[in-house]
Amino acid sequence: MNKKFLWAVLIFFTFTLMITACAGPAPLAHEGPAAEEPVTPTPTAAALSEVAIPQATPTETPLAPLILPTPLATPPAFQNWGGPPTYPAETVPGTYFRVRFDPRNWALTEDQFGQTVLAHRQILACIITPAAGRGMPLTIRVEHGFRTIGALNFEVNTAYESEVMKFVVYLGGDADLYTGFQVAFENNAAACLNDAEGVLATLISINEADAESLP
Repeated sequence: MNKKFLWAVLIFFTFTLMITACAGPAPLAHEGPAAEEPVTPTPTAAALSEVAIPQATPTETPLAPLILPTPLATPPAFQNWGGPPTYPAETVPGTYFRVRFDPRNWALTEDQFGQTVLAHRQILACIITPAAGRGMPLTIRVEHGFRTIGALNFEVNTAYESEVMKFVVYLGGDADLYTGFQVAFENNAAACLNDAEGVLATLISINEADAESLP
């Protein structure tokens, strides 16, 4: 073998090794293309329609006016209204209350809850209801006081909401009786309270047996 042939083979192998080194390692067979960034899907109209939307709070529906009995053509000078006390634990057992009222101004009827009340005929929404003390909402401010009405001393509790008088609760009685009344109104508060206190001034205690004969 001559020297020229050996030099040619050596140059060929040297050139091949240089090309392989410059090309770098071949990619591994298990490597795939680079992973793409995840794309957040845009909500569709159908998906948005399933989102809960808060509903408007319904406004409080005012109570219907009370139905008053037709007044008599020639009413008596007064009528009686009686019933069990609202504070039975502080009342002599078997004792009821009784008040007198002018049937030209007042009428016995039932409120929306079936309770017997005394409603004014001329002053709209002026109503006397048997009542006991109770907790008040935070929006209600109550002023407490005492006043003599007729021959009796009453605790007078006046309730205000946003500095507007809403109702008054009267608590009182004689030695045998302790009971309460709420006087509510919408307008003409002074006139309503004046006429209502005229009724409360007649408050007396009676036996339960006598209460059965009341109209």
